[in-house]
Amino acid sequence: MSSASTVKPLVKDPDRLAARLKEIPQEPGVYFMKDATDQILYIGKSKSLRSRVRSYFRDGYHHTPRISIMVTQVTEIEFIVTDTEAEALALEANLIKQHQPHFNVLLKDDKKYPYLCITWSEDYPRIFITRKRRKAKAQDRYYGPYVDTGLLRRTLHIAKKIFPLRQRPQPLFKDRPCLNYDIGQCPGVCQQLISPADYHQIVQKVAMVFQGRTQELVSILSQQMAKAAENLNFEHAARLRDQIKGLETLSAHQKVALPDDTISRDAIALSTDDQHACIQLFQIRAGRLVGRLGFVADAQSGTPGEILQRVLEEHYRLVDAIEIPAEVLSQHPLPEAEMLADFLTQRKSRKVSIEVPQRQRKAELVEMVERNAQYELARTQRFADRNTQAQQDLAEILDLPGLPKRIEGYDISHIQGSDAVASQVVFIDGLPAKQHYRHYKIKNPTVTAGHSDDFASMAEVIRRRFRKYAEDPSKERVGNPDWPDLVMIDGGKGQLSAVVAVLRELNLLSELNVVSLAKKREEIFLPGESLPLATEADQPGVQLLRRLRDEAHRFAISFHRKKRSDRMRRSRLSEIPGLGHHRQKQLLATFRSIDYIREASPQQLTTVDGIGPQLAQQIYDYFHPQPE
Repeated sequence: MSSASTVKPLVKDPDRLAARLKEIPQEPGVYFMKDATDQILYIGKSKSLRSRVRSYFRDGYHHTPRISIMVTQVTEIEFIVTDTEAEALALEANLIKQHQPHFNVLLKDDKKYPYLCITWSEDYPRIFITRKRRKAKAQDRYYGPYVDTGLLRRTLHIAKKIFPLRQRPQPLFKDRPCLNYDIGQCPGVCQQLISPADYHQIVQKVAMVFQGRTQELVSILSQQMAKAAENLNFEHAARLRDQIKGLETLSAHQKVALPDDTISRDAIALSTDDQHACIQLFQIRAGRLVGRLGFVADAQSGTPGEILQRVLEEHYRLVDAIEIPAEVLSQHPLPEAEMLADFLTQRKSRKVSIEVPQRQRKAELVEMVERNAQYELARTQRFADRNTQAQQDLAEILDLPGLPKRIEGYDISHIQGSDAVASQVVFIDGLPAKQHYRHYKIKNPTVTAGHSDDFASMAEVIRRRFRKYAEDPSKERVGNPDWPDLVMIDGGKGQLSAVVAVLRELNLLSELNVVSLAKKREEIFLPGESLPLATEADQPGVQLLRRLRDEAHRFAISFHRKKRSDRMRRSRLSEIPGLGHHRQKQLLATFRSIDYIREASPQQLTTVDGIGPQLAQQIYDYFHPQPE
């Protein structure tokens, strides 16, 4: 039997490819492309599996560079047959979410567009704006990504004024609510003065605003107000009246002129250049523009219609069924519009149509969306041009063979040796790539409180970062996304010399480009050079290094402060006899701070797992010593 490493790609084994294609039926379903290690490269769907899969291997068939690379790696094809095309689309969406194949990535993880998150997984859900779409809890719901950040913040601010919601991420007091409860802006979540079920009902009203169902919410509140007035509950009726007025103010400037303002519709369009595709999705509900969402994709990942198709599939896969509109207007024909329409119709349980309008007001709406996409593309190009110029200038300054695509920056943070930590930050194409950031706790036993050694600390971090390449010289450098084009050390000649010594020991010095940036005069030093490079402070390349240095400094300081704070909190509790590290963590997790633990009674302390009456009394006595 052949090992996985000797299995030929199907494109190099025509007989096996022909036999495999004959086994694939002409039915709707989902197909899997796998490589020699049995990893899933790509998951797709089609109303005719054999025709679709055969197209990947047909001579002369035009593929994007991304798909062409994928095809050369395919060693096996598997499939799942479904009854309908809509079932194939739904199954594909679930499988992509589960396996996350590399070649299925279309939309870029662009942090400039924020989301609104509602944490339905919690008893008392939080509502906040974030630029990172986390997927830890399936129940949590994300709305967006929104193009207009200012409008999103204003909408959330007004929603918190209209409805009584938790205003703080953590309680201000241990045993009583804060001022927000007294003025009616919070229902007393911190003291559980409202049940989780009742609070969920309040948050659901806020969710309706971000679902584009403001008018439906106004209608519901109007009926409740009339009923409250009929029952002579005038105080409740007045609160509902104020909420209705607030909601009407919120949507006062959202009116869009359309021929039929009773139909909910989404309009999508894009604008592209050689590299970027900026997509805009306008959400129109009852004649009002309730949401303007933005996406960024690789322009080489497909035709305009294919890009719009995938954006719509990914977007509607993540929304609630009630948010799906009755009509979708597209700038370009979608390659599988009928399949998507059937999928949306099944989810919504009502007819959903997809069309490419050619005239009148619907076409004008799509043109308006396209103009907004063009403005967003122009902004993206300006940022890209600025970063490219900075990379080119830096390459010239350092005499690099090519543009420094991945740059890593390192910094050390401590207070006279205590709580010493280091940071690794990464810029890709001139922009922060926070998914690649790393923290390091300095393990050098000579670095202690009162004795610092930045040179030894920096040498330790670089050794830990690159030792895997020294231990395995066969690891790829060129084309490896983990291998940096440039390493920047925050410091002067001393820090750089320590790093050079480590890299020379690891036999990596000739393969890595290393520089240091001194703080005082923003001077750039190269290994083996006693004098700094002749540069100007306002050069684009120097400014790029300064941004990298400042980010490494910020990241290191924030981790140092957290580590120091945790140590100071634990040091007080570690003085209590019988209170081990595990119970210290449980106490802090329950009471949040030393001050709350100090104020707690022995009875309250026993509510923590593992804290019995005797230990609770010892903790209480420690914070309340009796006078001699």
